[in-house]
Amino acid sequence: MNRVRNAIVTIATTALTTLFVRGMKAELNADKRYRAQDQARLAVDRMRREIHCASAISATSSTVTATVPGHCPSAVGGNTTTIVYTLQSVSGSRYQLRRTVNAGAAATVADYLATNNAFSYSAPSTSSLGKLSVDFQVNLKPAEGWMTWRLQTDIVLRNTVRA
Repeated sequence: MNRVRNAIVTIATTALTTLFVRGMKAELNADKRYRAQDQARLAVDRMRREIHCASAISATSSTVTATVPGHCPSAVGGNTTTIVYTLQSVSGSRYQLRRTVNAGAAATVADYLATNNAFSYSAPSTSSLGKLSVDFQVNLKPAEGWMTWRLQTDIVLRNTVRA
């Protein structure tokens, strides 16, 4: 009788422990996803402030270089400042967005991006200002595409001159 009771207690304890561990892992995973998404939102907000004020930009699918005049809040020491955003591979399909100011040290501003083709630039024309399109795909596990969270936006360069 004791063996049966011990077996039942062991099975119940194992089941409860398994549920508890799975719940903790799910909570940690959700927290990591939230942090990665929040970093991407904050990075876009920062880019928007700097690019709105930029006098010129150049862009490829993975790099944006902005020239920020001295009167802008993100300019260093009131001088014209060059800010570069670059997507760099961390491993496999994981990329980080890094920000560099005046060729200084790069700082990571977003992580767990699932593609290195996040930018496209439309040059100013006679009818429109320059525009940078941003498409961040955030995913902690790129192999599981259904978990991808996408942030798409357009940033208009207010200080560009129409051609």
